[in-house]
Amino acid sequence: MMAIITEELVSLDRITATQPREVIEQLAGQIVTAGRASDAEPLITSAWAREEQSATGMPGGFAIPHCRTSAVSEPTLAFARLGTAVDFGSFDGPADLVFLIAVPETASQDHLKILSALATGLMQDEFVTALRSAGSASEVVALIDSAVAPTEEQPSAEEPTAQEPTAEAGEPVRRLVAVTACPTGIAHTYMAADALKQAAQARGIDLHVETQGSAGSTPLPASAIADAEAVIFAVDVDVRDKSRFAGKPVVAARVKRGIDDPGALLDDALRAAQDPNAAVVSSESEDEAATGEHGRESFGRSVQRVLMTGVSYMIPFVAAGGLLIALGFLLGGYNITDVASDIAFNHSLWNLPTAAELPADFHGWGALGGYLGSVFFTMGSAAMGFLVPALAGYIAYGMADRPGIAPGFTAGAVALSMDAGFIGGIVGGVLAGAVAYWFRRLDVPRWLAGLMPVVIIPLVATIVAAGLMLLVLGGPIAALTASLEGWLESMTGSAAALLGVILGLMMCFDLGGPVNKVAYSFAVAGVSGAVAAGSEAPLMIMATVMAAGMVPPLGLALATFLDRKLFTVAERENGKTAVLLGAAFISEGAIPFAASDPLRVLPASMLGGAVTGALTMVFGVTSYAPHGGVFVAFAIESFLLFLLAVLAGAALTALSVIALKRWTRKAPAAA
Repeated sequence: MMAIITEELVSLDRITATQPREVIEQLAGQIVTAGRASDAEPLITSAWAREEQSATGMPGGFAIPHCRTSAVSEPTLAFARLGTAVDFGSFDGPADLVFLIAVPETASQDHLKILSALATGLMQDEFVTALRSAGSASEVVALIDSAVAPTEEQPSAEEPTAQEPTAEAGEPVRRLVAVTACPTGIAHTYMAADALKQAAQARGIDLHVETQGSAGSTPLPASAIADAEAVIFAVDVDVRDKSRFAGKPVVAARVKRGIDDPGALLDDALRAAQDPNAAVVSSESEDEAATGEHGRESFGRSVQRVLMTGVSYMIPFVAAGGLLIALGFLLGGYNITDVASDIAFNHSLWNLPTAAELPADFHGWGALGGYLGSVFFTMGSAAMGFLVPALAGYIAYGMADRPGIAPGFTAGAVALSMDAGFIGGIVGGVLAGAVAYWFRRLDVPRWLAGLMPVVIIPLVATIVAAGLMLLVLGGPIAALTASLEGWLESMTGSAAALLGVILGLMMCFDLGGPVNKVAYSFAVAGVSGAVAAGSEAPLMIMATVMAAGMVPPLGLALATFLDRKLFTVAERENGKTAVLLGAAFISEGAIPFAASDPLRVLPASMLGGAVTGALTMVFGVTSYAPHGGVFVAFAIESFLLFLLAVLAGAALTALSVIALKRWTRKAPAAA
């Protein structure tokens, strides 16, 4: 096994840098020189990405930038003692000792354990002092080798251990458990664990720590968890198997706080243990501790988060189902819907349907096209059938986490069966989520806490939410949905154009944000029903939404081509990418422009989107595909008119943003 560090990887007082990235760049150069990597750039990119995620400066004047990357061939440690200290983000000042740890994605457990042992050794003042006074590279290598050499007396770095409590006689020993974890699981995970152990020993606290790092993780004993008064999560990633701590008071913090201020973290945990209103651990992946750490979420932000959760999980069903239906139409023709089920279930590749079994006015690609078109249409219809249940299920998940999923899906399925549609899915999901969330907040005995999220909450929330939908709310919502569909069917002329304007404005208002997603969800919710019922209005809305969503990236790309001097070099490069993104109906392609100049870009985008929306509705363009832009031209009827509407809006957006920039900016943008 190759050594973690060699003399070639040590730099004593040679590196001159003033910024953390410069130090990382020079240490990466040492790794390349030592033959551990062929190219420094990907190594620098990975290490700096980790540094931006969380600063690696540590109390005591040292820093440990680190990363997992395929840029290195072996787990490697490069060390630099700096002549002038550089600020790596530690609260107590800059660092003069820097360790760059680079680990391959496939590093062995032995190497990872060595690196975790090094991280633990750095918490010892004697070790750090010896590194500062080292007179040669060989001395540094020897010090590090001795620090990571395993001994029988030392436990593995990943083992959960407890320090002997030192409470004074007569005082009860306070007991806590903790979990530490960081994104790479190499350094911070073990340093936080060691710092917490030392602080606990000084306070007479019986502390068990579980390190969920790359070197493996030995779970805390069940008895230690049962005896603990509270739990500490010093983590930057999700805690694995969090349900073990269900019902325990919890203090959650970034892993770096466990290193910088372990004593305060322990004190917070002791106070939480005696506070009846303290946050407790649920058995789900997201618990109330996050709210306690960052403050309570506003009502508006909560509504946005919940709806976006539902829509984001729904979109894969829509994309897969809609494109499968479109492929079915491409191969089997638009009237394949009449016989798709019979052909898909009663035929095969070696038993293709006859001409008599295909529709009378069949326009597909022969018998094979008819069969494959039926199969694709059947699969797509099945996927689209999950649209409303998935929307409801994941709205409930956004409100109450995993206990809300089953009630939400059930309420959504009931809404679908009652033809309550998109609106019914939202109402059912909110009902299920609200009931599940309320039950999660109940203070129940510890013996009952384990049953709540897996049995009691799903059962009760399903009864309430699905029952209310079935007995009370489903009928009125279905009637409202039918009225809305009838209104859409009746829209012609100026009324249709007005709807197109509204949808276009919504699609371009926030470029993939909540308002954009509401308009998109409204459109896709009607696609599957429209296919079955032969209704064109929802298909027109789908085409309108897709066309308007293509306008911002295409319009801004065009603007960068028409007047390059008004845009920075980065924006001109983004313009090239935005062409493809816009053509594929990815509105987010315009976000780089909007982020730097929202007061000009967003109004110009909305103006172009409104015109495109109106034109698409007036032209009567329909789309059977919910996504794909020009790449699903086969699923868009009157595609040339669709393309004309998109180009008109994009041109208007381009001219508008150029005019706004010229009127309000006298000089060209700086490169």
